[in-house]
Amino acid sequence: MNSLQHHCLDVTRRHFLRDCGVGLGKIALAGLLTDSLAGRGVSAGGTAILPLAPRKPHFPGKAKRVIHLFMAGAPSQLELFDNKPELAKLEGQPLPPSVIGGQRYAFIRPDAAVLGPRFKFAKHGQSGAELSEMLPHLAAVVDDICLIRSVHTDQFNHAPAQIFFNTGFSQPGRPSIGSWALYGLGAETQNLPAFVVMSTAGGLSGGSALWSSGFLPTLYAGVRFRNQGPPILNVSSPSGVDATLQRDTLDAVTAINQLRLNTEGDPEIATRIAAYEMAFQLQTSAPELMELKSESKETLELYGCDPEKPSFARACLLARRMMERGVRFVNIYHEGWDAHSDVAGNVKSNAGATDKASAALVTDLKRLGMLDDTLVIWGGEFGRTPMVESNSALGRSLGRDHHPQAYTIWMAGGGIKSGMSYGATDDLGFHIAENPVHVHDIQATILHCLGFDHEKLTYHLAGRDFRLTDVHGQVVKALLA
Repeated sequence: MNSLQHHCLDVTRRHFLRDCGVGLGKIALAGLLTDSLAGRGVSAGGTAILPLAPRKPHFPGKAKRVIHLFMAGAPSQLELFDNKPELAKLEGQPLPPSVIGGQRYAFIRPDAAVLGPRFKFAKHGQSGAELSEMLPHLAAVVDDICLIRSVHTDQFNHAPAQIFFNTGFSQPGRPSIGSWALYGLGAETQNLPAFVVMSTAGGLSGGSALWSSGFLPTLYAGVRFRNQGPPILNVSSPSGVDATLQRDTLDAVTAINQLRLNTEGDPEIATRIAAYEMAFQLQTSAPELMELKSESKETLELYGCDPEKPSFARACLLARRMMERGVRFVNIYHEGWDAHSDVAGNVKSNAGATDKASAALVTDLKRLGMLDDTLVIWGGEFGRTPMVESNSALGRSLGRDHHPQAYTIWMAGGGIKSGMSYGATDDLGFHIAENPVHVHDIQATILHCLGFDHEKLTYHLAGRDFRLTDVHGQVVKALLA
């Protein structure tokens, strides 16, 4: 056997997807390998290779799909969800040492003065949930969501905390929640990625580790869509290549690969065939997905969406369209909430960019009859301190530092109780006073809504069974509908 033959046999799917010149191969086409491919000869010995065929969960889950609105940088719960009048009374005074204990912060001293809430709060809906004036649109749907005001995390820096929330571990290398969902449920879509990622502001501290498949096979990784132009590079055919030529070329390549598959019986060759086939389908499905002009004027106004401009609103509307087309998991990352200075201006800007569309997503899913089996999650990696951050050397004033001890997220639909507020912090918003909920508990609850026992959804590696929640977490049954 010559060196070229040796080289060809040594080329794995990972090398192929890395080096493939068509561009689409480089995104691994996660989520595109579904049962529709069996008809184009992706089997050896009569056995179909269906790595993402739909699978049944451990028990009937109320959620079939998930939209995770991740507010990277950590929104201030004290300006949005957790009203603390006592902080206003104490503004300018240091917190008692007994409250702070041994907690240390990166940018403020333990004796930093209290900073009162920057905005007014009011009760809304039949549930009477209190929300900031910065969330007028969420206030209109407050009876459809569940506020969790007692979330806490182990991490106090952005990258580890973002990775921790999304993967259950503070360092890169573990599968993300979306990857676990695909691993457990498979895919329903035949021509779109089953796990899609979008971002709508600046850079993410946690990077691609937030949607990585970790040690799971790479087809479970999230596929990141671009904000402008084609959602994926090279999705359009080159000039002079029409659909007929593309189809004929693909069929010729498939025939050659099929000969090799029949000889070797290597499932990686079947995966290669599937990837080429689904890339071809994506050339039609992706442009149709992104064409928002087909949406009604009423819907565009509901979200506050300009179809021609990238925005959080546009991403939310696209997420709803993906849910309709069978996408299993969508992550939308909105960065920029890191309010070390001018917390009021930060919250006003970011709430202005996200509040209307977040509420519209809940409203739209509900009116389409999709909210009951679509789980929506909104929140960041940790909270913000009751104490002020002011540092003239760094040009900071009237901000808040990182606060892992207590913060707020909200969830809606997909098996979660509506019109409910769960958990509480103390009068100063520093410690959890009632019903603490760890990040691992949130992860366990998400998997439960999808129909999984988080202790049994495992992947065996290096002699042990790994899971999203590691050896921690419990389902918060009080949140379940």
